Amino acid sequence: MEFTELTDYSIPAGTLTEWLPCAEEDAWRQDPRPASYIHEAHLRRSADPRSGEGRESWLGTAFEIAGPIDTEVFGRALQRWIDRHEPLRSQAVFTSKGNPASALIRRTAPPGKVAVRRVQHDPADSATIRTQLHLLFDDYTTPQLWPAYVFATLAHDSADPDEESGGSGAFTVFFGADHSIIDGYSIVLVAHEITALYEEERTGRPADLFPVGSYIDFGASERADVHDIDADHEAVRIWRETLRESDGAMPGFPLPIGRRTTRTTPQKRLSERWFDSEDATRFSERCRDADVGFFAGVLACFGQATTDLTGADRFRTVVPSHTRTGPMWAGSLGWFVGLRPIDLDLDGSAGFVSLAGRAAQELRRTRASARIPFDRVGELLGVPIRPRFLVSYMDVRFVPMAAQWPEANARALRSRSYTHDVYVWINRTPEGINVSARFPDNPEAAANVPEFLDRVRDLMRRLNTSGPWAPDLENHELPATGR
Repeated sequence: MEFTELTDYSIPAGTLTEWLPCAEEDAWRQDPRPASYIHEAHLRRSADPRSGEGRESWLGTAFEIAGPIDTEVFGRALQRWIDRHEPLRSQAVFTSKGNPASALIRRTAPPGKVAVRRVQHDPADSATIRTQLHLLFDDYTTPQLWPAYVFATLAHDSADPDEESGGSGAFTVFFGADHSIIDGYSIVLVAHEITALYEEERTGRPADLFPVGSYIDFGASERADVHDIDADHEAVRIWRETLRESDGAMPGFPLPIGRRTTRTTPQKRLSERWFDSEDATRFSERCRDADVGFFAGVLACFGQATTDLTGADRFRTVVPSHTRTGPMWAGSLGWFVGLRPIDLDLDGSAGFVSLAGRAAQELRRTRASARIPFDRVGELLGVPIRPRFLVSYMDVRFVPMAAQWPEANARALRSRSYTHDVYVWINRTPEGINVSARFPDNPEAAANVPEFLDRVRDLMRRLNTSGPWAPDLENHELPATGR
């Protein structure tokens, strides 16, 4: 599934309907379970105007369901999905309203207590619908209010069929939620689950969804598990060493990305298909021949691109790792993400095999750092752990419905971002390898980030076509810039 922004998703003309979760005040119950570390930190940062992080931070998805929409059936399917995932029926709030320095308390509604109200708009063109969706997601996905998520459907205009989006023979489902409720893996599960529940309600065909645990239980258990760790814990030592090696700052992008400014300009973005499924398989085989995993091979190419373009002898970044440690969390909605720093030694590399081996060893070395919430580590170090350069890899080939994503026009969506950092997402799907990125909107970053990623892609392709490359990579053709 390609990760992109709503701006880049194909939207036909039609009739937009908002589906707004609601609950009576007496439906809520006090809940003693605490917020997870990452959820609490997100709430405090987003509520504090000094943090500069009060803008949108939602993730979402869009996908199509065949046939005209049956609104009554769809409403029942949404209510069942809300009942299935407890975070959609729960909220952590400050005891002193709007004061991020106050304590947090939780309120949770039991299953069956959340209804979905339907608001239908007049038929409109594509541009108008896109604007309405942006406003809807930005307004409804604030972490400080419930619900921090929202649904919409688009009945396609039969007078203006769009072959790519299915024309009048389908309707599009949109879902957006604040990051505190979902992560990137959660998002790719949504299309299958809502489609399956809708079809069960419509036809009686069983959805056959596996039972899931509650992220709220996960967060409470995680908090209890790490409460007593101290500054000597392995995860803390790894992060302390990373900060020391980077002069107290988080690792940054290898090339210049312009000066940080106070302007709140949306970041630039790119989204590209690098490999089809056959080329992705070939790259995976090359990695296996080198006795490493796919991501280690990718990191080796990032490292070689760094030394080619800068002459640097180290490649540093931060990579996310999932924390879904048991089968009960496999299909849960939540923010199951840890972070680990990567410090790849590029000096004296004997080529791809050696560099990929070092990357694999580095992934093993830092595994413990992803098991402890990075906000807890930040508390112990007295330094916030906030990535400036992140490289994410996710293999979603075996997610339910993955093979049907192209025909369902399914996409993972993310909100605009306004930070001065570089994030790169590499996703392996049944179709191949999709790469997307966001970076500052200035001339330096606009030139250097795509150039760097082009070099990484070229190295991956060279591995496929010519086998493991030698250390010099024929650098007389690609001299280091020393930038």
